[in-house]
Amino acid sequence: MQKFLTFSALLVLTAALPQRNRGGGRTQQTAQQKAAQVPQGISQAQDGSMILDDTVTVNGLPLRFKISAPAAQFLPASGVPGAAATSSDGTLGVNVLLHGDGGQSFFDMPNQNVQANTMGVALLAPNAKLFWGGGQGLQRTDGVAHSQAVNDFIQNELPQRVAMNKSNVVFTGVSGGSLMLSGFFIPAQMQNYPNSAVELNCGGMPPQVDFQNAATVLPQTRIHYQSTQSELESLQGSIPQAVAAYEQLAADAGLNTAQISQLQTVDNTPEGGHCAFDGQGFVSGVQTMLTSYSNVMQGGNGVVQGLGAPSTGTVTKGVVGNENLQFVAARKREVERDAMIQMRWAQDVVEEPDFDVLICDRASCE
Repeated sequence: MQKFLTFSALLVLTAALPQRNRGGGRTQQTAQQKAAQVPQGISQAQDGSMILDDTVTVNGLPLRFKISAPAAQFLPASGVPGAAATSSDGTLGVNVLLHGDGGQSFFDMPNQNVQANTMGVALLAPNAKLFWGGGQGLQRTDGVAHSQAVNDFIQNELPQRVAMNKSNVVFTGVSGGSLMLSGFFIPAQMQNYPNSAVELNCGGMPPQVDFQNAATVLPQTRIHYQSTQSELESLQGSIPQAVAAYEQLAADAGLNTAQISQLQTVDNTPEGGHCAFDGQGFVSGVQTMLTSYSNVMQGGNGVVQGLGAPSTGTVTKGVVGNENLQFVAARKREVERDAMIQMRWAQDVVEEPDFDVLICDRASCE
């Protein structure tokens, strides 16, 4: 009997590993398939909140999500122990995070702690490479569909699981997630989120679709662009373009320069590389910005604790007069290609040689 159990276990483990094809190579699993190996369920956040990790189909797309909130704020149907909410109407706002290419920030969930009476939600891109908006680089070919799915999740699915203040929904983008927010979500969907805020970390581009109700949206939407001096080459061009485009849209909506600079701010003073706002690395840099989210986006003093030198820590500089961001020499394309994709989470479920293949932003890795 013991031999049978051992043999069965080996079969299961073997089936889970990348399989060699007849030519001697390996059949590579996609980032999405690897993500599916990371268990879902219920866990505890750093501040004692409960994290619900689950998947729902929205508009035909599989949206994996994480909701982090005090247990009592969940609805019983969520399955969270201690859920006690009797209505979808609650007092906590929501900070929705869209990760960068590869999904790193979804698994880290740097917005998991309740901050300024705001719970955290993270969504995983619903495609094989875990790229928000699909495509690659600045070409986000599925931006329209993904933006609609994010909106429909917030409007229809989130209230079924947790009590929330539907009038207080704010957003965070990281790298590719920032491209999707600035290029597609803000112009198409922000009309559904009055008095909102969007923090665009290490990414941004001008609207790629027609702006809906710009005259109403822009006077009540707070936008902050955060980058570094050693940003990736493509983003050194697209972030300033986004700054200028949204500034012009606000002017066209009737805002004066003082109003624009109060609502739209920008900073790239840290010396770090892509998303390394603390001067150390991607993960710690993104966490640094999210830890001080309320200071930057929700009426705080604009100071980010732990920002890398030579920054003073104050990042809320108005965009008017600061559109022409100064960067250091651009990275080589080979370095940039690997730097934009962050999948360190995958090392727990992917063998090292397979992980190297996954770090690629092309249709197929070479």
